Amino acid sequence: MTDARLRHGRISLAISFFVQGVVFALLVTRIPAVQDRYGISDGLLPAFLAAVPILAGAGSIGTERLVKRIRPGSVLRWSQPVVCLALLRVGAGDGLEQVAVALAVFGLAVGALDASMNMLGVSLQRAYGRSIMLGFHAAYSLGGIVGASLAWAGARWGLSLIALYGPLMAVLAPAALLASRWYADRADRVDQRKPRAQVVDVAAPPTPGMRFLLPLCLVMAFVYIGDSTVANWSAKYLRDVLGGSEQLSTVPYNVYMAMTLLGRAVGDVGVRRFGPVAVVRAGAVIAAGGFGVVAVAPGAWVGIAGFTVLGLGLCVIVPQTFAAGGRLAFERLGPEGSDAAVARLNIFNYVGFLVGSPLVGALGEAWSHRGAMLVPLLLVLVTVPYARAFGPEPRPIPCRHERPRTTDVGRGSNGL
Repeated sequence: MTDARLRHGRISLAISFFVQGVVFALLVTRIPAVQDRYGISDGLLPAFLAAVPILAGAGSIGTERLVKRIRPGSVLRWSQPVVCLALLRVGAGDGLEQVAVALAVFGLAVGALDASMNMLGVSLQRAYGRSIMLGFHAAYSLGGIVGASLAWAGARWGLSLIALYGPLMAVLAPAALLASRWYADRADRVDQRKPRAQVVDVAAPPTPGMRFLLPLCLVMAFVYIGDSTVANWSAKYLRDVLGGSEQLSTVPYNVYMAMTLLGRAVGDVGVRRFGPVAVVRAGAVIAAGGFGVVAVAPGAWVGIAGFTVLGLGLCVIVPQTFAAGGRLAFERLGPEGSDAAVARLNIFNYVGFLVGSPLVGALGEAWSHRGAMLVPLLLVLVTVPYARAFGPEPRPIPCRHERPRTTDVGRGSNGL
């Protein structure tokens, strides 16, 4: 595959990540407006919110099977407009049944979109032969910031949901569909930029199933427990525990997202220089330190500093988890195995999201909100010993010897 084709594929995929960040932020930041429009009670709202990640998990499972017949780029090409149209329907519905159907379609399509999007990212990283995955997730973070800002402006100007969503979806859906023309599907199959070293491993028996993904699945779930804690509880924590004002309580999530963007924008350089294991370990320690600062903060501004550090630490782990899982599965099972691994890891994104917010909330009510912050702290620290799973595996019988390169993370050959 030519360098130009890879560059075009990389840009088009970054556009898809950006669009998805905008769309998802437009939904989650306007949940109160959705609740008011359809008269959803406080008791019924958690069921609606839980249904989206549950159905997204089902969509990810379905995508694992679907990509055995069609390419991931085709799944992404059509699932992204469906997500945009489902969001539009959320803003344009007239009754509870309509919004329920719209959210169900949104959840299923988001699962397919997230899985196929990361499949393409992992495939492109292999073709490039160096870390580029964090850049895609930086585009997603940028989209989230833009989407949240647009939602804030819509709320400030008193726009209805359809008045906010309609013009934006009229731009974003066609833009994503147009960009999909340049997806570099399964780029790793035809990459000729640098041949892989041939390695014969006669000592290790075949690995049954995908049990080797278990450490990465746990890491994915733990990180999203931390992420959902910030998304759902940072404002309440700053206001009720640290004594911040209503206006100041909106700051923690904003600075968290800003640091997520910054960390991912420069993270690929760190992976190329120090390797994925070191970056993941550093990210976990920094994130745990951020939770620690939040838990003991004497006031609002120290708490905001803790959430800022949190964003810088957590942001690097998820993209590296997808990259590591795809690489390990590719070494054992080829491109189809890599796609399946990404789809399965993606499920634990939703598991962490589902578990995190209720867990921290329940502990906060039963014990203390400060004590509840220690739970994601400990779970993130568990990532440190699991960081070994992010590195290339040693090969017993290489056919030729080269100088090891920790920066070549795209192929998982450990420099051989």
